[in-house]
Amino acid sequence: MKIYTKTGDKGDTSLIYGARVPKNHPRVEAYGTLDEANAAIGTAVSLLTAENESFIKSLQRVQTLLFHAGSELATPADKEVHWKLTPQHTEMLEKEVDQWAAELPALKQFILPGGCPSAAALHQARTIVRRAERLIVSFETEVRTEEVLRFVNRLSDYLFTAARYANLLHDTDEVLLAPDI
Repeated sequence: MKIYTKTGDKGDTSLIYGARVPKNHPRVEAYGTLDEANAAIGTAVSLLTAENESFIKSLQRVQTLLFHAGSELATPADKEVHWKLTPQHTEMLEKEVDQWAAELPALKQFILPGGCPSAAALHQARTIVRRAERLIVSFETEVRTEEVLRFVNRLSDYLFTAARYANLLHDTDEVLLAPDI
């Protein structure tokens, strides 16, 4: 099977079930933005070490779920979604946030995104997810997005906490915001 299909050479692409839309269609923008976040999470994973196996597995589960979210966004409203997000997926994010937060120092002020390389990549993923959320809201009446929106909203919290947790795992101090600079 060839990687290139040439079907998008004129600026359009297929949704699931074959409907064609311009590559700048809001749906394509949204699931493309989730793909960007997925790649940033992949960068974070590549910067972690084998002793972080459970953390890596958690991040990779999220990467898989981002494909599910993209699938929902690419499926026309009148068609069946093959890979549906469920409330349990969002609950999984919440449980992991709570577990990691229990190990982290309490936040008393804002922190600057960054720290160790994996944390910086997770902060980048978080900001990309926030952009995807804004894009999804812009066309939410076109597709069933309720669970996708809930998941994506919680995912930004998950990635923020994951970035902090990556810094903890790498014994890297977070940089506190100094508003008086």
